[in-house]
Amino acid sequence: VVLVSGHLDSWDVGQGAMDDGGGAFISWEALSLIKDLGLRPKRTLRLVLWTGEEQGGIGAQQYYQLHKENISNFDIVMESDEGTFQPSGLGFAGSVEARNIVKEIMTLLQPINVTDVYDNAEGTDIAYWMRDGVPGASLHNDINKYFWFHHSQGDTMTVQDPNQMNLCAAVWTVVSYVIADMEEMLPR
Repeated sequence: VVLVSGHLDSWDVGQGAMDDGGGAFISWEALSLIKDLGLRPKRTLRLVLWTGEEQGGIGAQQYYQLHKENISNFDIVMESDEGTFQPSGLGFAGSVEARNIVKEIMTLLQPINVTDVYDNAEGTDIAYWMRDGVPGASLHNDINKYFWFHHSQGDTMTVQDPNQMNLCAAVWTVVSYVIADMEEMLPR
């Protein structure tokens, strides 16, 4: 399983379009693009739209409890939770061997100048999996404006730039598809 995800986070004010509707959207879009292109990877691509992240990650905890017996089937878990602004790369948590593979995959994104691999992945919803050794990735993007809108009335669709969201979706699509289509799973 290659898991792509975002969460539905609008629990206090605003619409949650940026936090974390953008992450949910690019995860959905990645799978939609792969399907529309007629691509069929060797492994399962799974979209999870988490809930309850702001209430202690209860949705992620429940999902983990339901699926942890199959942990060896999870190749990578990916979460986008800090907006979908201009992307720069991925945060990655995993073995050195897996990191080197992810760095190679990221070279495919040179045409859109999104090639960096940062030292750690973050995400409340994927933390259980990473703690137990499943490689994890989180989207890195320009978060300079993130806290202008975070948990505010301003977190509406007008914050989203369609071009930047398309670039984020491209990152999510390429990384998830290539990993799902590799002969072997990422080394643990």
